[in-house]
Amino acid sequence: MEVILKQDVDKLGKSGSVVRVKDGFARNFLIARGLAVPVTPSSLKQLQQEKQRKTVEQEKLKKESEALKEKLAGLSLTIAALIQDDEKLYGSITNHDIAQALKEEGLDIDKNVIFLDEPIKALGIYEVPIKLHPEVEAKVKVWIVKK
Repeated sequence: MEVILKQDVDKLGKSGSVVRVKDGFARNFLIARGLAVPVTPSSLKQLQQEKQRKTVEQEKLKKESEALKEKLAGLSLTIAALIQDDEKLYGSITNHDIAQALKEEGLDIDKNVIFLDEPIKALGIYEVPIKLHPEVEAKVKVWIVKK
């Protein structure tokens, strides 16, 4: 039996893909739990429309991300931190602190898309990558200065 997956199913396929499975597995597990629908002409048409809608939505998100990347390229954040005698920070600057600094600049960016290899623990200038979209990555310059 062929079914269209409505959600990602481990070891079977991704959402929107057409897969061939045994009849009992399809009826008793996939369709019963709402993970799939049987392949019919109307369900195939609906799948095609859904793919077109997602493509248009992804293009719109990519354009918005490109515009945001341009804003971030010209932005330089300054974060003041307490330091010890040997120019090291008392704590560390994390992606949460950078997200807060961006919020103060008027940009609401989730801390989970800000990628630091490790927290910043010294004064200096850092380029921090921000993944805005799977295909768009911006870099923002962060200055860590003493308070």
